[in-house]
Amino acid sequence: MERITSRQNALVKQFRALARDGSAAEMLLDGPHLVDEAMRSAIAIEVAAFAEGAVAERHGELAERAHRAGIRTVSLPDKLFDAISPVRQTSGVAAIARRPAAALADVLSPSSSLVLVLEAVQDPGNVGAIVRAAEACGATGIVVRSGTADPFGWKALRGAMGSSLRLPIAIEHSPDEAFVATLRAAKVRIVAAVPRDGRAPAAIDLRRSSAIVLGGEGAGIPAALLAAADERLSVPMRPPVESLNVAIAAALVLYEASRQRAHVAVR
Repeated sequence: MERITSRQNALVKQFRALARDGSAAEMLLDGPHLVDEAMRSAIAIEVAAFAEGAVAERHGELAERAHRAGIRTVSLPDKLFDAISPVRQTSGVAAIARRPAAALADVLSPSSSLVLVLEAVQDPGNVGAIVRAAEACGATGIVVRSGTADPFGWKALRGAMGSSLRLPIAIEHSPDEAFVATLRAAKVRIVAAVPRDGRAPAAIDLRRSSAIVLGGEGAGIPAALLAAADERLSVPMRPPVESLNVAIAAALVLYEASRQRAHVAVR
């Protein structure tokens, strides 16, 4: 295993830059679970880094598997590893991998598609939790629109716990009207999740091809998408509660869709 000891090493700088700024081509995987999930999902890992103490104590088998898989593996003194990890209490494992790419057409193509559209969901923890719930409930893909946290940023990846590496996620920045036209062409209904005055999830046929639009914590859903919605959906809540965290709302709607889709789906 290659050993790195200098903070000025180019690879150390690359890890630190990814943690700070992200990248359009690469992603930072922090922790043994994500690195293991990436290997199992055939994600292209460029380099896997291990703290020397972690290799000796608990992650030697993972390091060996990465090496056998042809991945460049490096070890760093524990204090230097702390400098490349984005978290305070490091696990001793991190990697740089190529971001998976999914086109909007790929996300919308499955028959009876169930797609989540994230509009200005700014908190990466919420984005990760939504991706995790989406995979658990059988969603066919996710569309990330302008103003939404990067689903392949390290915080969102940790929240999704590997689901981002398997579920198709399209990054989409077309104007609202063009996006609506694309959904119409794909025969996908638009279901806008709104805080109040919408129909309950159980009252809407979510077996049909649907794009469930979730708005951010402040801005909500853009007017053009809201006006184009075929359905408006609201999760019933008892007073005095007036709103839910967007990830919680997404999980509740997804669960209802999963329940309905346990029966024969229709387009």
